[in-house]
Amino acid sequence: MLKALDNEHLGKLILRLTLGILMLLHGISKLVNPGSLSWISDTLASHGLPTVLAYGVLLGEVIAPVMAILGWNTRVAGLLIAGNMVVAIFLAHMGQLFTLTDSGGWALELQGMYLFGALALMFLGSGRMAIKPD
Repeated sequence: MLKALDNEHLGKLILRLTLGILMLLHGISKLVNPGSLSWISDTLASHGLPTVLAYGVLLGEVIAPVMAILGWNTRVAGLLIAGNMVVAIFLAHMGQLFTLTDSGGWALELQGMYLFGALALMFLGSGRMAIKPD
């Protein structure tokens, strides 16, 4: 039987793996389809921002998720993923920010789960089941 303390660390591991794996899949998609980086560059340019910032998506969707999965500098990984999501919402989803779907859910449910999951990870840390526990 698991003790309450063990459940806490298991919960942090589940959060790290879930957020990390699901976000990493988005990053792999961008690596496999480089045209998506062009779209991000064009969107940044349309907002008057430097297009080189498009490569930051690889930091937030490849590097940071791997850090979270491994439990290495997990709080930094959470911050990077959260920052990535804020930029994604700003660039691509602002029109949906206060919108509900036909079924009554928030139009940005997925983005919100990524953002707030990353913030939770940033505040909770890795837990004991990590390469570098914090």
